Amino acid sequence: MLRDLIRDYMLIPGLAGHEDRIRARIKADLDRLGIPHRTDRLGNLSATLEGDPAAPSVLVFTHMDQLGFIVRKVEASGLIRLERLGGVPERALAAQAVVICSRKGDIPALIANKSHHATTPEEKYRVLPYAELYVDAGFASKDEAHAAGIRIGDPVVYRPNVIDLANGRIAGTSADDRAGCAALVDLAARLRGRASGPTVHLVWSVQEEYNLRGVLPAAAAAKPDIAFQIDLLLACDTPDMTTRGEVTLGGGPGISLYSFHGRGTLNGVIPHPALVALMEEVAETEGLPLQRSAHTGALTDLSYIQFMGEEGVACLDVGFPMRYTHSALEVVDPADVAQMVTLLDKAIARITPGFTLIR
Repeated sequence: MLRDLIRDYMLIPGLAGHEDRIRARIKADLDRLGIPHRTDRLGNLSATLEGDPAAPSVLVFTHMDQLGFIVRKVEASGLIRLERLGGVPERALAAQAVVICSRKGDIPALIANKSHHATTPEEKYRVLPYAELYVDAGFASKDEAHAAGIRIGDPVVYRPNVIDLANGRIAGTSADDRAGCAALVDLAARLRGRASGPTVHLVWSVQEEYNLRGVLPAAAAAKPDIAFQIDLLLACDTPDMTTRGEVTLGGGPGISLYSFHGRGTLNGVIPHPALVALMEEVAETEGLPLQRSAHTGALTDLSYIQFMGEEGVACLDVGFPMRYTHSALEVVDPADVAQMVTLLDKAIARITPGFTLIR
C-alpha cells in the first residue's frame, strides 16, 4: 500500500551524501518486484524498463536524500556544533529533536533552546543563526562523545517521525521527497507488466538537497528525450500561503508551469509545452484532477537535466501538494501521491513513436 510505503521511507535517515539506508530499502523493494537495478558511483539508483525504441525515451526520477546537518565541532563540554546542509529553516530549529548518525549507531540528541527563565525580552524575538546553535546528546565531555562514535563530518537529521492526521494525511520528516520515492516504486510496479510503451528509465537520485546536481550521472547514462521529475508542489491553502498560488492539499497532483530560483543559481524550468498538453489531456480523459503551480524560490534538479545532450531534454516537474516544507514536520496527503502515479502511468502510455517534441 502506497501510504504505508511513504510512512516507512520517512522513518529512514538519509542525509544528502549519506543515502545508503534509504537506497538499500528501495533496492530491496525493487528486488521484490523483480526489477533489475544498478547504482552509480555517486549512489544514484537506476532501473530501466525497456520499451519501443522508436518512441521518445523517458526518464522519471525523484531524490532519496533529505536535508539536515553535519557535525562541525565537538566542544570540550561534549556539546556539538553543526554545519547546515540544504535549505534548513533556522527559525524552526531550536528545541528540535535530532539523530546523529555515527559510525557506531544512531545517537538521539536535541538542538538546544535557551531556558525561558533566563531569556531577555530582546532574545525572545530573535532567530538564532544555525552557527550559534548547539546540540546536546547528554555527553559530559569531548572524550565521551568521541567514545560514543561522534566525529566531525557525521550526518545529523531531524529525528525520524510520522504522525497520522485526520483524513488520511501524514505529517513527518522528509516527506520531501520520500513520498516521491514511494511513488516511483509504485510507478515501477505498474509499468513492469505493460505490453507496450516507451523505454522508461527510473532514477532515485542523490544530493538534490545539497546542490541539485547529484542525478546528472544517471541522467547522462540514460540519455532521455523526455524527463519527468517528481517532487513537492507548494500547498497554498494555509493563511500564510494564500498569496502564493492555488495548489491545495488533497486537491490532487499538479504540474509546475514555471519555477525560478535567483539566489546564486539563476535557474529554473519553463516546461516543454508538449508535456504540459499531454498532462492536461490525460487528466481530462481519465477524470483526474490537475493542479497548476508557478512560483519562485524553489528549484529542482530538472533545471540542469533540461540542458543535457545535443538537443536538450523536454522537461516537466510533476508533483504533489505539501505543507510546511523543509521543516521537521511536513504534511502530505497520500491520496494526492496515488493520483500522481496514475497520472504519470497514463501519460507515459501515450508517448508513442509519433509523439513530437518540436517546441
